[in-house]
This record gives sequence, C-alpha cells and structure tokens, in this order.
Amino acid sequence: MSLGLKRDEVRLEAHYDDWGKEFLRVKKEILNLTSIQENRIEHIGSTAIKNIVAKPILDLVVGVDDIENVDKSFFQGLKEAGFLKLKVERPNEIVLAKFTDDTYEEKTHFIHLVEYDKEIWKNLIFFRNYLNSNETAREQYRELKMKFLEEKNGGINEYTDYKEQFVKEIYEKRK
Repeated sequence: MSLGLKRDEVRLEAHYDDWGKEFLRVKKEILNLTSIQENRIEHIGSTAIKNIVAKPILDLVVGVDDIENVDKSFFQGLKEAGFLKLKVERPNEIVLAKFTDDTYEEKTHFIHLVEYDKEIWKNLIFFRNYLNSNETAREQYRELKMKFLEEKNGGINEYTDYKEQFVKEIYEKRK
C-alpha cells in the first residue's frame, strides 16, 4: 500500500485493507503526542469505506471543543506527528496534511480539525457510515468518481465540485 498524491492530482485506487491499519497507526501516534481523547479521532473519506475506489490519501477527522481556540501545544503535537497546517480556508474547519518528504509536493494524510459532535463532524461520520451500510449508495458513489475520471480532465477542486451534490444528498438523509 502506498499513499500520496501530488498537488492537484486526481488518481483513484482500489480499496486496500491496509488503509484501516494505517489509520490505527496514525491515531495511536496522535494520541501519544496530544491530549486529544480517543473517541475524537475517526477515519473518514473513501479510504474508510469498504470496497470503493479512493484517492490514496488517508483522511481523519479530529474533534476539538472550540475551533477558534485550539491550544498551541495540540498543534505542536500534530506537527511532531508530521502534520502541517495548510492555508485552506473553510468555515469551522482547519486542514492539516502530512507529506512524503520536505519538498511538500506529495500529501499522504489529511486531518480535518472540526468541533466535536457538531454539524461537520456529524456529517462526515454519517457519510462514512451510510456508504458502508448501503451498497447501492456506495456503488453510485463509485460510478460518480469513475465517470469524473472518464469525462473530465480537471484537478482536485473540479473533482470535489463534481461529487458535491451527491455528498449533500447523503448529508440530508441524516436530518
């Protein structure tokens, strides 16, 4: 199993069981280097969905009490684990990434730092759980991803936008 995508690259790979093992390894490392509680680190994204193609980047959601007041020592612990804060601006979310080396050309992991048990947290967990329990939705999502690769020639922003309506429809099922 190898993880990593270059800037703006979109590539999908078959599901690897080792993605789950890598999540557990990274979770343990974060737990050892920060004061975060174990139940506030979850594996999300397509690498957490069984039998689906995924970009070879491991996504984690980490829940904090207040996104506006995250302790500096927490960020220091994440930095020791290899995660660097990105200049991505998203409401109520801080994005960090881990890279293959110090050229910072290829990302292997993302942390989506959000407020624990609030809207974004609940949506991300629900999406993963819904697709893992619903084979029809999982197949629709897989087909959507493959269709993008066949029809489009865009980068990561276009890929994300292409999937957005499907993702929002799944989020709506939570309500």
